[in-house]
Amino acid sequence: MSLTITSAPASSAEHQGAAPVPPTPAPEPAPAAARAPWRSLRHRGMRWWSAANLVSNAGTWMQLTVQNLLVLQLTHSAAMTGLSLAIQVAPGLLLGLAGGAAVDRWPRKLTAGVGQALLGVVAFTTAVLVACGLLTIPVLLALALVSGLIATVDGPACALLGNDLVPREDVPSAIAVGSVVSSVGRLAGTALAGLLMSLLGPASAYAANGLSFLCVAAVIPFLRLNPAEPPPPAAVTEPARGGRALYEGLAFFCRRRRLLALAALTALGSVLGRNYGLTLAALVTGPLHAGPGGYGLVSSVLAIGGTAGAVLAGRLRRPSVRLVAVVTAAGGLLQAVAALSPTMLPLVLAVVPMAVLESAGDTAVTTLLQTDPPAHLRGRVLGTWRSLSTAWGLAGPPLLGLLIQTLGARGALVGGGLVTAGAVAAGALVPALRRSAPIPQLACASA
Repeated sequence: MSLTITSAPASSAEHQGAAPVPPTPAPEPAPAAARAPWRSLRHRGMRWWSAANLVSNAGTWMQLTVQNLLVLQLTHSAAMTGLSLAIQVAPGLLLGLAGGAAVDRWPRKLTAGVGQALLGVVAFTTAVLVACGLLTIPVLLALALVSGLIATVDGPACALLGNDLVPREDVPSAIAVGSVVSSVGRLAGTALAGLLMSLLGPASAYAANGLSFLCVAAVIPFLRLNPAEPPPPAAVTEPARGGRALYEGLAFFCRRRRLLALAALTALGSVLGRNYGLTLAALVTGPLHAGPGGYGLVSSVLAIGGTAGAVLAGRLRRPSVRLVAVVTAAGGLLQAVAALSPTMLPLVLAVVPMAVLESAGDTAVTTLLQTDPPAHLRGRVLGTWRSLSTAWGLAGPPLLGLLIQTLGARGALVGGGLVTAGAVAAGALVPALRRSAPIPQLACASA
């Protein structure tokens, strides 16, 4: 799959002793091509990586859909279903730093390949247990925990490996393509899960997911990485030992104001309103009285808008924290507007730009996280982010549930949206006020 580059024969001028003709520099891409959302697919490795991840995402959503149904069938408890999902993400909260340190220390392709193979083994093991009727809730929870532990290393390794396949200016496009692949894989996997269960039984979904992991693992050895950035000084690349290796990424994160701003913006938006599966469900089935059909319509619109937002975000070349702040504030205001919708039509019209802004903001945040830190710290920075995002991801739904119970669906959406927009505006206003404040002059007595 790798390309072989052969050198051109020497020109006749060189053979005759004349000065060699300097090589013609590669032409710069046209402005339209340089900002095309799909420009990362010009690189062969990215095309193979995207195709493999489409298969993997479909397999993951097949397994997740069947797993939720299995837990419900075995326990008849929605709470136990939520517990199985929480156990799978909990290692990211506790071991994100360790996973990121491992990604920085180990070879990227080997780490991602082994991680995908191990996840495939877990999926095949579950398939055998389901087929033999030996799967119990404790065993299922244990396997979910093992998958979560592997993902603490595999997740950042695969994320950074995808970016290593393209130049830095194409990273936003690579992330946007990944977002589209994820959305399409989710839709395909969810649809295929029901078909496989009805034809072949639930074990088939786990087996299909295992094959999808092996598909990615088989592609990884053939990927050609883009030429790396200039290596940092030897003193910086010296591998840290013990606790120092774990906390270097955290220390860098805490010193980097733009990363702290990204964390604050993302946490604010996530905790106070972006859990649309909860907030919009409460609004549609409550005040709007639209029932499950109405919520299904809103969910479809969210998915379509999210895909469109990812495509638009792929046109970015170097996103900024300011862009993320604007998107977060605009999303909060739209959320408040959507909450006041008297019928389903205005709500759907408001949900489209909400989904576009959410997806564009996510792409910008991911790009900054994966390009702002120096290369030797990116795994640990992603590990730090994984721990932080897991924390507010777990805290957001209970808080929103409490707000909905206290203020109602409309009140929670309006309040969360206005607080989000107001906090972003205040954060932008404080530095401006500091810059415009007059500098006090000290009076000097004349001699």
